[in-house]
Amino acid sequence: MTMEQAILAASILIVDDQDANVRLLTRLLGDAGYMRVTSTMKPTEVCALHRREHFDLILLDLQMPAMDGFAVMEALKSNDQDGYLPVIVLTAQPGHKLRALLAGAKDFISKPFDLVEAKTRIHNMLEVRLLYRKLEAHNQALEQAVSERTAELRESEARYRSLTELASDWYWEQDEQGEFTKVSGPVLEMLGVRVGPLVADATSDAVSDADDGWDMAERQSLRDSIAARKPFIDFLFHRINRDGSRQQFRVSGQPMFDQRCRYVGYRGIGVEVTAGR
Repeated sequence: MTMEQAILAASILIVDDQDANVRLLTRLLGDAGYMRVTSTMKPTEVCALHRREHFDLILLDLQMPAMDGFAVMEALKSNDQDGYLPVIVLTAQPGHKLRALLAGAKDFISKPFDLVEAKTRIHNMLEVRLLYRKLEAHNQALEQAVSERTAELRESEARYRSLTELASDWYWEQDEQGEFTKVSGPVLEMLGVRVGPLVADATSDAVSDADDGWDMAERQSLRDSIAARKPFIDFLFHRINRDGSRQQFRVSGQPMFDQRCRYVGYRGIGVEVTAGR
């Protein structure tokens, strides 16, 4: 369907308490090719009609008994689901035009009607309305695609964790402050140290590291990589145990970022590669 066909197929509601005005606008729209034109002379019915039909455009007279056009617009704003008020007001009062636009009307048609001007304003308003709906549908489709992709990524992340945990002796995650948020595997038993020294300040832990037999240069290099948020693959470090035996470990890690590219921490895996293990 072309844009012009879509415009002529749009649903329009005429609201005016004067029968002559309703008949004039109905004939005008019919002659222009519009196929779905409804009318009412009762402003109190407008909200119920719009909830049921979801009109693309409402031609609304401002001066009506019982409920004027301003009250109708306020009622429509509280009931319209998409937050867009598809109203062109009909008025013979120049002072009402600005007030109507401030109240949410999208345009106005002056009385008595200039038929060419009225057709042009109606056509232009419907074109804008249909483009707005297309954009809204596109945004909804985009949100759905993002939601589905996010679910896929979460599932992929879960599989990644499962596989890395199976393929390694331990798996860890840290937050942006360096605090460990997830540790799996026998880290404490394997390393024989607190988890903290993997990212702790070298000066504060120098004594405990040396006492535990770690190679200080290797440990500092590992800390520096994490502090600089650099990825590293198969980084080797070792320790000499008090009985003289040597343990060697291989670790890989990478920084993590959220959807806004903000650093949120580190994750990695490690294995013991001590010979004869």
